[in-house]
Amino acid sequence: MTIPATMKAMVLTGHGDLDKYEWHEDWPTPQAGPMEVVIKVGACGLNNTDVNTRTGWYSKAVDEATTGGAYDEVDDEDSTWGGAPLTFPRIQGADAVGEVVAVGEGADPGLIGKRVMVAGWLRDWDEPMNRDKAGYFGSECDGGYAEYTKADVRGIAPIDCDLSDAELATFICSYVTAEGMVDRADVGPGDTVLIPGASGGVGGALIQLAKLRGARTIAMASEAKHAEVAELGPDMILPRDPGNLRKALKGEKITVVADVVGGDNFGKLIDVLERGGRYTCSGAIAGPLVELDLRTFYLRDLTFTGSTVNRPENFTDVVKFIEDGKIKPALAATYPLNQLREAQQAFISKTHTGNIVVIP
Repeated sequence: MTIPATMKAMVLTGHGDLDKYEWHEDWPTPQAGPMEVVIKVGACGLNNTDVNTRTGWYSKAVDEATTGGAYDEVDDEDSTWGGAPLTFPRIQGADAVGEVVAVGEGADPGLIGKRVMVAGWLRDWDEPMNRDKAGYFGSECDGGYAEYTKADVRGIAPIDCDLSDAELATFICSYVTAEGMVDRADVGPGDTVLIPGASGGVGGALIQLAKLRGARTIAMASEAKHAEVAELGPDMILPRDPGNLRKALKGEKITVVADVVGGDNFGKLIDVLERGGRYTCSGAIAGPLVELDLRTFYLRDLTFTGSTVNRPENFTDVVKFIEDGKIKPALAATYPLNQLREAQQAFISKTHTGNIVVIP
């Protein structure tokens, strides 16, 4: 296959609103370096990390909920998930799926022609769990919002299934994040997991992955989305804000809260955890600053875990679950790549259930 010297790409030029994206039709096509492969992108999913990085929401100067718009004050020195400056221009897009079309020195030529998923996390492969050396695809390097991208051969996985590229692109960020959360919280049979934001990509993944581990799941979502959330198989569905949460649970014993929402309801979530319960968090779209009564935390012997840089096995496990048909995609909509701004606005509006994907 002949790889063109230039490609179409949506390029982020700085922190700010959606106008910081620029469409290019003559961007240099990436070249494979040692232990790298070049991938012709078939589809790339959207996620909160891309939105938060574009806007600079990760900066400690920002204390608002995720809005998707520009903030009045952003400190460029801590404006990414890892608290480091971002280099512009940058091609975002962590959830890349496509076909390997070239390999660099040390990479297996047999991968050419294979359909692959990109893991998302950039690692020092001598120390893969050294979180201080971790980066993210589409943040610390260019990602999948382009016709072609490149990745370390150790950070991809061939995939053999009947799902479309668009369906596969719904899994990477959402499901690997969710698998990291249930892994870190040690979810298993006998647990009942409460999942705020269950209509989102991570929330829907948490329902399926917690149930795969034998747990009972209780989803929280706006009532307009209950029918779609029900298709993912939760044992109970509650409104996004049921008021008296303990009463709404009707005696259910919550042993784990798996949260990507945060915001004003945080205290209610902690209050319904059983003694010895676990709270695991990988997001705060409703607001990063919360109130916690430390007496609840220590008197009930609770365990809190943050979950960001997960184990490499979380990715490979998700790929195996897909191939075995144990989890299913929740594809809300697809957009052409040159309509990424419109796709991201739809993603930010949160009127959908599942994931939104762009196709080059």
